[in-house]
Amino acid sequence: MNVPPQLRVASQPRERLLAGAIALLSGIVVFFIATELFPYHSSNHDEGVYLQQASMLLDGQLQIRPGAFGDAVRPWFFVDSGERMYPKYQPLPAGLYAIAMALFGEPRVTLALVAAGNTALVYVLGSMAFDRKIGVVAAAAFSFAPMTLMTSSVFLPYAPTTVFNLAFAVAYLRSYRTGSRPAAIAAGLLIGTAFFMRPFTAVLFATPFILHALWEVITAIRARPGDLRSFVLPEAITRQAATATMGLAFVFLALAYNTYLTGSPTEFPFQAFAPMDGPGFGTRRILGHGIEYTPALAFESNTAVLYYLLTRWVPAGIVGTLLAAVGLAVSSRHRELIPGLGGVSVPGDTTARRLLATLFVTVPGGNVFFWGNHNVLADPTDPTDGFLGQFGPFYHFDLLAPVAIFAAAGAVLLWRGRGAVGARFSDTVPSPGRRAIAVSVLVVFVLLSGGVNAGVLDGAVDRNAAQTATYEDAYAPFEESEFDNALVFVPTPYGPWLNHPFQPLRNDGNLDGDAVYVLQQNPPRKFDIVDAAGDRALYRYTYRGQWTVDPGERDINPALQDLAVREGDTLDGTTTVGIPDQVSHAVVRLETDNGYETATVTDPADSTTVEWSLSNASASLDLVAGESFENATVAVESVDQVVLKVRLVQQGAGTLTYRQEVAVRTTESGVEAIWPPERTVCPVVDDCGREGTYLPEKPEQHRDGVFFETVLESESTE
Repeated sequence: MNVPPQLRVASQPRERLLAGAIALLSGIVVFFIATELFPYHSSNHDEGVYLQQASMLLDGQLQIRPGAFGDAVRPWFFVDSGERMYPKYQPLPAGLYAIAMALFGEPRVTLALVAAGNTALVYVLGSMAFDRKIGVVAAAAFSFAPMTLMTSSVFLPYAPTTVFNLAFAVAYLRSYRTGSRPAAIAAGLLIGTAFFMRPFTAVLFATPFILHALWEVITAIRARPGDLRSFVLPEAITRQAATATMGLAFVFLALAYNTYLTGSPTEFPFQAFAPMDGPGFGTRRILGHGIEYTPALAFESNTAVLYYLLTRWVPAGIVGTLLAAVGLAVSSRHRELIPGLGGVSVPGDTTARRLLATLFVTVPGGNVFFWGNHNVLADPTDPTDGFLGQFGPFYHFDLLAPVAIFAAAGAVLLWRGRGAVGARFSDTVPSPGRRAIAVSVLVVFVLLSGGVNAGVLDGAVDRNAAQTATYEDAYAPFEESEFDNALVFVPTPYGPWLNHPFQPLRNDGNLDGDAVYVLQQNPPRKFDIVDAAGDRALYRYTYRGQWTVDPGERDINPALQDLAVREGDTLDGTTTVGIPDQVSHAVVRLETDNGYETATVTDPADSTTVEWSLSNASASLDLVAGESFENATVAVESVDQVVLKVRLVQQGAGTLTYRQEVAVRTTESGVEAIWPPERTVCPVVDDCGREGTYLPEKPEQHRDGVFFETVLESESTE
């Protein structure tokens, strides 16, 4: 079999093979980070949005129709328009993850391919702008930049969008160099795809190329006006028209997508979710978070973001930035500003270098108008805080490629010009000394560059690992369980959203997976959801402790509890609680929305037992510490919450309260209850939320003498 020369590995330039190896290694490293550092995803809960979208796309859906589940299945960052829900983000990044899910069963394959693709494209662009050796160094620098590794390892859209932006740049430059119409068409398709992924990002990246295209068209018109009058268009015009046509086709596709979801071609889903979340100054707001985004605040925030980007997150940090400045200067008309390098020959394409250099204006300049750059800075004075401390300033991800390319150019051109630089002090330093100095400078540069990268990466890895450690604890019950036709109630520490924070607990697009996850609800909605679940097995995911943003303060003990709907003419309950030392008396209280009944236990023993019952009309206290009660009943609504509290009063007025909540629904023939109840044990207050959650399988988490047992039996069932 004859293999074309261009496909033979042995016939490839050494630099191209080396770049391919670097790209492959980059993909492997990113896959390793994604699986080992982020097995449960990161603290940026947007990941769950894209993975939820990917699942929907695999089910052939752009939106969720929740039916009877209603808002109990609303995922994080989804627009709820009543009968349907749809994500605020564009679908193409999720589409890339869906492809890997369909082909390999593992969406992280996409992350690896994206990282490898970006690295390979940096090599190609570096080779076009300069030469292959500089392209190889640029690819290596890009692949191991801290922001490349961290941001590429999570399910966010920034690295995938950059793949299409860089591929567009390659295709555009190739069409400009060769006049290739297919390359021009490819350029339009690629930037159109990037626009459909992240419109604002694509526009900022494409602006230099658009201006260049307009200038080329104007120049062609001025040079050959006769061709236009005879309908013979210059090649530049037809080529740029092909690029523009393909690009605009995707713009119209994005507008059609908007129309389908939001009802308006000009209203993007992110605007439907939060109308004041887009670029611009003035009041910016999303959900409960809002600020007055003034030009002064924009300048302050973006200055901080760029400073941290250029000193920490680009290849080699400040060293890489200085080398990029050298590369920019040497490849411009002002190379004589660098001593000894005025006569260094700079290879490559001047147009490519100019377009890449212009990105240093359009990307930072455009981002000034986006308040997201303020939000990545939890504390503008602390580069280790907030999303920036974990992933870098990812809205500027497109700057990594030009920084890597010009830094590589600066390093290589300095090395190539070392003889000219050395000649400046050849009279005072002998030749062996000059070589020693050159080697010493190279060693110091490598060590310093590696030290900057390692320092930033170590900090980012530690911060993300701290998040992962708490996630590992939180999801332990799911690792030990296997669902088949289940419905799981999930807590809401951050409000009424699925996947915020519990990202792995996601639903299929059709809400028909092995498990359907729903938010904890009030009693009426809880019974509606149980009815909608049909024959699904019921579970409650809960935890004891407090879920905080800071993983250092997050300490939870999770549990997955089996639930059941108990029903009968009458339901008889027995609750026994432990009595620690120094308790003077206990107050028992049974309450519903209609009122309450109480009983007092004086001089309690080591434990106190309360017998109570439910019927289709009332809840009753029947027996407390051996003492019977008559007519101690409280009316029950058609759907109600019955709360039983046993408040222990200690000497010195301290209290400890056992509390259980049962969702109850009356029927024509009796009563139903969702069992077991939610239980808490709270010092000082009667209701301390999940910090006091009582987990029967972990009684040792409470003080000596504390235990909480409860049973519910049906007197007669149908």
